[in-house]
Amino acid sequence: MGLFDQGLLFLISLLANLLSALAGGGAGLLQLPALLFLGLPFGVALATHKLASVFLGLGATARHLKSATLDWRFALFILALGLPGVVLGANWILQLEERWALGLLGLLTLSLGLYSGFKPELGQRNQPMHRDVTGYLFGGGVLFLIGALNGSLTSGTGLFVTLWLVRWFGLDYKTAVAYTMVLVGIFWNGMGAITLGILGEIAWPWIPALILGSLLGGYLGAHLSIIKGNRLIKRAFEVVTILVGISLLLKAYSLF
Repeated sequence: MGLFDQGLLFLISLLANLLSALAGGGAGLLQLPALLFLGLPFGVALATHKLASVFLGLGATARHLKSATLDWRFALFILALGLPGVVLGANWILQLEERWALGLLGLLTLSLGLYSGFKPELGQRNQPMHRDVTGYLFGGGVLFLIGALNGSLTSGTGLFVTLWLVRWFGLDYKTAVAYTMVLVGIFWNGMGAITLGILGEIAWPWIPALILGSLLGGYLGAHLSIIKGNRLIKRAFEVVTILVGISLLLKAYSLF
């Protein structure tokens, strides 16, 4: 890559990951299409983006751990249910027709933003719920399915985790975003990157600009989410989910 392309990739990565760290997901809205536009095949772009997203998690975690108090038993529960789904999804994506998967994911993502928009008080207070056996079983099953989406179609699946933690387990948006950035950003994306890297390939010359943008964007987005609070995070979540949903639907339409 030339110097101009590296600089453009850094700026796109910085903006995408700042929004993602603020909203609780959605870095793929800008970063993955940018990799495709600059010439990478889909499988290579997906693996490269997934690896770069690990550094979004690291950047955001560096800020969240200064102020967030996470329940590490609950965190291990999210990892234990999500990671097997990630591996399954990363294998599954190589066999699935892309247009149908993108269209379905676009509809689901768009519905998240609309749902949150019609629920003004959603995620404004931390009110833990569904912490019994039945609640954990059902909630964990959904996390497994989201993990499969995360391993296969990377655009916006962190947003699913954020809203599910808010809606089912009663977290406020700020706490849910902290869990998403730490667990999905580092561990789920890391597992997806390893699996896709083994099955395919990663464009290593593209990685330095993506890493720098991901680290800095993740840290700045997490800082904004902490100092501005739940209402701004909720609005950012709604805007990003709607944009991601529309983007995925348009991409699916173009493939028909």
